[in-house]
Amino acid sequence: MSKISEIEIMELGEEGEKSSPWSSTILILKMTTSDGIIGYGEAPTTLMTRPVYEQMKEVERIFKGAEVHNIKLNVREFYKHSFYLPVSMESTSALSAYEIASWDIVGKELGAPIYDLLGGKVREKAKAYANGWYNDCVTPDQFLKNAKDIQKMGFKAIKFDPFGNYYDYIDSKGTERARKIVETLDQNTDLDLLIEFHGRFSGNSAIRAVEALEDLEPFFMEEPVHPDQMESLARLRTRSTAKIALGERVLNKNLFLPYFVRDLVDIIQPDVTNIGGIMEAREASSMAEAFGIEVAFHNAFGPIQTAATLHLDLAVPNFIIQESFDMFWPDWKKSLLKGGYSIENGYFKLSGKPGLGIEVNEKIIEEFKTDAMESINKDEPSWVVKGTYKE
Repeated sequence: MSKISEIEIMELGEEGEKSSPWSSTILILKMTTSDGIIGYGEAPTTLMTRPVYEQMKEVERIFKGAEVHNIKLNVREFYKHSFYLPVSMESTSALSAYEIASWDIVGKELGAPIYDLLGGKVREKAKAYANGWYNDCVTPDQFLKNAKDIQKMGFKAIKFDPFGNYYDYIDSKGTERARKIVETLDQNTDLDLLIEFHGRFSGNSAIRAVEALEDLEPFFMEEPVHPDQMESLARLRTRSTAKIALGERVLNKNLFLPYFVRDLVDIIQPDVTNIGGIMEAREASSMAEAFGIEVAFHNAFGPIQTAATLHLDLAVPNFIIQESFDMFWPDWKKSLLKGGYSIENGYFKLSGKPGLGIEVNEKIIEEFKTDAMESINKDEPSWVVKGTYKE
């Protein structure tokens, strides 16, 4: 077996806010073996770029010199040393980049795409939904204009947050406005509508907001309740039959189990770049399958994350739909990969090449290397789509 001999950790970004605020920077891992095989991984940022970058250096101390094929062993070795791993996004995110890069290398060495190493494909393509398409949308007409443009691109589904600058609490004025936005899109497009709450409401307000929208039968409602208020979510479930999705902030497959056994979720959204990598996301999906729950992987950062996630989409039986920001990234992020996957008429396809199947554009890496923190707008949280946190 070849050993991991060289590791390079790189932050990429562009001065000024030209992307979704939470992904204006990305962290890339370039890992090389003693045989000269290169693998790439990615870690998320979300106002945590520099802490995750530093934690990637800690993971390096475990992975460097290890046999690259021993993916599970290497992950468990870091788990042993990282005392706060199951609840530390810095640790799980850093680890994810190494795990993904390891799969990339192993696939290249074996001459197989990663999905073949996960049991093979159960589908040829993955249905996508567009996100990040509604910059500066506040009124129903603004949302509708942009949504029609997305429909013309071939997408069959969109996700959006209609709640403006409401946080924690929402009144009847806010729910009426949100309903008008959703109703306008429902009546004037053929798109599946996925409603993003961003985990912004406490229990009573989440119930109020969900009840205002549920008769419109959205495809799902994502994170209606603050993520640390599980009892509020349980109370909401007794009041509503709306399909609930969550999981981007669940950092370990075992931490999904309480949601399954208490029937608190219909669709889970593990993020391959913060749950611990491809295998942890795959195992979380298998646990969900046992409860008859579908999977719609969270995917908000960069193209290496997208490529890794697509291998799961094609291999996971209970996959249902895939998030995509690809069309709405700044140009540098769109150009980071020369190939690997495509999105056509609302569906993702993979290249079928070994490993992740991607080719990284080294010129983009050199041009956009940075060590800056993400930009921040004190009037608008980093987790919203730009220009929407308004009355």
